[in-house]
Amino acid sequence: MTAISLSPADLAIGASLVAFDALLSVLLRLALHRQVLWAAGRMVVQLVAVGYILRAVFALRHPAATLLVVLVMSAIAAHEIAARPERRFKGWTGLGLSAGGVAIATVVTVGLALLTAIRPHPWYDPRYAITLVGIVLGSVLNAGSLSLDTLLGGITRERGAIEAQLALGASFHQATARLLREAIRRGLMPIINQMSAAGLITLPGIMTGQILAGLDPLEAVKYQILLMFLLAGASGLSALLMAYGALRRLTDERQRLRLDRLRE
Repeated sequence: MTAISLSPADLAIGASLVAFDALLSVLLRLALHRQVLWAAGRMVVQLVAVGYILRAVFALRHPAATLLVVLVMSAIAAHEIAARPERRFKGWTGLGLSAGGVAIATVVTVGLALLTAIRPHPWYDPRYAITLVGIVLGSVLNAGSLSLDTLLGGITRERGAIEAQLALGASFHQATARLLREAIRRGLMPIINQMSAAGLITLPGIMTGQILAGLDPLEAVKYQILLMFLLAGASGLSALLMAYGALRRLTDERQRLRLDRLRE
């Protein structure tokens, strides 16, 4: 079975649904029609550009080209994680924290898949490496940003209670342990919901795409299960690293709460 090629006319039919959303916004005065049309247009331009870039990189099959694409994707994800929380670190602290978390979570999970389960030849084959990194970064971004936002918001909100515990002799770790658990828990919720719904409520996008491309459904299922495991591991690592790293930067050698390191 070969994949069915889509023509511009086919895509135009799909775009009519976006036009319906914009029309709905106008009729109901939702004031979202410009955002809907802009987001759709931007999405098309971005995906087409990425398609041409990936075609060139896949043809090169050179580790330097693969590494460059991966680094750009990771840098954008790190920036998004650092920028999303309502409370942010001053200077480059937040970006450094998110970059480290993204790098560790992505390298561990994608490296594990490439070197053990999938084993492409060569192992840095961009068709596999870039695709896996792109999938994993989505979960790393979601888990990391949710975890970081939850922790920084909770620390700010409960400043008085934390400082009272510190004054009574509790360590910084003891005073913030509950907030750390809450932050990691929130970071893990999206992937838990994804795994719970997969197969019964939804057919995951990767599995659906492989089936549409002609792959046997059972083989597509195997790939999807592996990917969900990778996303779970990446989410856990990202949530842990972001939350724990943020805590380390909000204290000092005297076990004080250093909210002065956050922007007002």
